[in-house]
Amino acid sequence: MKRVMFVCKKNSARSQMAEGFAKALGAETVNVTSSGLEASQVNPGAIAAMSAVGIDISDQASKPLSDFKPEDFDIVISLCGCGVNLPTEWVQQEVFEDWQLDDPAEQPEIFPRVRDEVKERVVRLIEALSAAPVEQPLA
Repeated sequence: MKRVMFVCKKNSARSQMAEGFAKALGAETVNVTSSGLEASQVNPGAIAAMSAVGIDISDQASKPLSDFKPEDFDIVISLCGCGVNLPTEWVQQEVFEDWQLDDPAEQPEIFPRVRDEVKERVVRLIEALSAAPVEQPLA
C-alpha cells in the first residue's frame, strides 16, 4: 500500500477533493492524506461538488504540511503548482508530481470541472499503482 500526500496552498479544495476520491476509489491501493502550505478550512464548494458525485468529505479537515514528515510518504502530489514552494525533502520522495490545477476557490463556477479533473488524475494514479482498472461506481 502506497502512502500518498496531496498538498496544496491552503488544503481547502483541490487537495481535499483528491483525498476524497483516493479514499473512495483507492482504499485497497493507497493510504492517503492531504495538507496545505498553510491550513485553512475545507471549502463548502468542494464539499458540495464532491457530494454531487456521492462522496462526503464534510468530515475532512484542513491540515498544515508542517504536521507531517516527508519520509512517511511514498508519493507527494501538488495540485496547485506549489511544488516550487515545498521544502526540498518533499519533492525528493519516490514520486513527486505537480498537477497545477485551476483554483475553484477563486471561481466557484469551475468546481465541477476541477473536481472532474482531480478525479481523472486520481484514477490514473491509482491505476498506475495497482496495474488494474479502477472501479468507478460514482457519477
